[in-house]
Amino acid sequence: MDAPSPALLNFQRMIAAGKEGPLIRFALGNELLKAGDPAAAVEHLAKAVVLDAQYTAAWKLYGKALVESGRSEEALAAYREGIAVAQKKGDRQAEKEMQVFVRRIERAMPDES
Repeated sequence: MDAPSPALLNFQRMIAAGKEGPLIRFALGNELLKAGDPAAAVEHLAKAVVLDAQYTAAWKLYGKALVESGRSEEALAAYREGIAVAQKKGDRQAEKEMQVFVRRIERAMPDES
């Protein structure tokens, strides 16, 4: 992992100070992904979607962090949940992007037939 960015340190301080919310968790997860720590990113992005289950960008980034952590099955589940949320909200762009990511994961997985 690279040296922590000022943004990463700031978001970590905010969480440590008890500030809570889906946007802070999303931002911290995003910074951790950029810093090369997908496992830590997963923790914060999972919290973001718990705090706001309608946050399509968080679902998308959560799926990405899971993939980068080598957790493809869980990533599929996260992306599918995110797709359902995006469909309900009418967020066609997020829906399409997550569908592409699902297809990529499915193609990369060993065939179980």
